[in-house]
Amino acid sequence: MSEMIKEREVEREVEIKIDDVCMSFKDNNSNDVQALNRINLAIKKGEFIALLGPSGCGKTTLLRTIADLLEPTSGKVRISGMTPKEIRLQQKFGIVFQNPVLFEWRTVKKNVELPLEIMYWSKVERKKQADRMLELVGLTKFADHYPKQLSGGMQQRVGIARAFGIKPNILLMDEPFSALDEFTKEKLHDDLLKIWRETNKTVIFVTHNIQEAVYLSDKVCVLSPHPGRLSAVVEIDLPRPRTIGMKDSIQFTELVAKVRNSFEGGSL
Repeated sequence: MSEMIKEREVEREVEIKIDDVCMSFKDNNSNDVQALNRINLAIKKGEFIALLGPSGCGKTTLLRTIADLLEPTSGKVRISGMTPKEIRLQQKFGIVFQNPVLFEWRTVKKNVELPLEIMYWSKVERKKQADRMLELVGLTKFADHYPKQLSGGMQQRVGIARAFGIKPNILLMDEPFSALDEFTKEKLHDDLLKIWRETNKTVIFVTHNIQEAVYLSDKVCVLSPHPGRLSAVVEIDLPRPRTIGMKDSIQFTELVAKVRNSFEGGSL
């Protein structure tokens, strides 16, 4: 890691603190099933963090506890010294799910404007912000199209534009590219990193793809199942901005192997 990157890391303050978070659910037979077991993690402001692991390891559950969509059974999450609920009520989260969840009867631009309407932005300001976000994701020419007229990758870009449009402090992404083909996925990786660089937001990105996690993130948090636990936090010291050509480098291959070897309880 270069001295510049090291210096930037030192300057960053911890934004999200996860302390001894456990989560249990009841199965169909009313037995307790532990989804998360004593997760401890500190995420710095402006970091791009990947939560990596196979199905059933608790990565989405952990994301939802951060987003105030689930309450931990024990332990706590604090964001800038506040609870997730306080952050949510201040509308400081942007969330992108696996499916973009667009309203078919609203145009692309109107879909991006929707949360701004709910937040009582003025008509002029929300139109201006929607235009800005669509330009950022390269969809200006499709502002008046409807979702059904767009490809899956373009729809996901609309979802990203909508999430960034509310000017969140933290962007939470739950396997947003998993249903896309590799060519579209690679393009969206670069689009996302470009937006992240320009907005300097904290990003938490859930994935089960090791190469995706290594390519995008500053740190890969490896979760292992039964029960869900944090096996390792792997620093990704690839230089930024990232380029597709880095995937052919020895450094990238070694990082992928290091992440894979950090997983406990089977193979990714």
